[in-house]
Amino acid sequence: MKISAYEKKELLKAWLAVSLAFAILFSGGLGGLFSIKIILSFVISAFTVGIGFLLHELAHKMLAIRYGCWAEFRSDNRMLVFMIAVSFLGFVFAAPGAVMIHGNIDRVKNGKISAVGPLTNIILAILFFLGYSISTGAINGIFSYGFMINSWLAAFNMIPFWNFDGAKVFQWSRAVFGIMIGASALLVFFSQLAV
Repeated sequence: MKISAYEKKELLKAWLAVSLAFAILFSGGLGGLFSIKIILSFVISAFTVGIGFLLHELAHKMLAIRYGCWAEFRSDNRMLVFMIAVSFLGFVFAAPGAVMIHGNIDRVKNGKISAVGPLTNIILAILFFLGYSISTGAINGIFSYGFMINSWLAAFNMIPFWNFDGAKVFQWSRAVFGIMIGASALLVFFSQLAV
């Protein structure tokens, strides 16, 4: 899987913006902006949220390429600014961009390409949960955070309307959609108990 120099810049920009938005959110917004807490939150967010975002997008790209399509990630600068701005209000609307796909794909292939992103977050949530289950101290907190964030990322992306992955999965297979939204909801529920 080739990643162009331009795509690397787009991914890095979006990764940094997503990590910053969550760091602002979890360090207390404007009040925590000039504290050491924001640096620690940024590092943890870059690892937990950033990896969830990056692997989610690369999963879309990889499957699209397997189907013979051209696929590259493009960030949305307006959404990056919006995401960072609203993080000061106590929530994050994480829609930093998308994998642009060109090629001959039907509803089934499009559904599968869309499903693989949230599926990646579901798998990451489970892996972070396993890490949380066997760790202690500060590392335990990081695994807990990764579990919660990837659970939410999976559920958020499974929203069944607009350009969300969930809308395309729903159009392809209501059964797969039901399983994935159910798994995401369960993970979100259990992640709230771990926090």
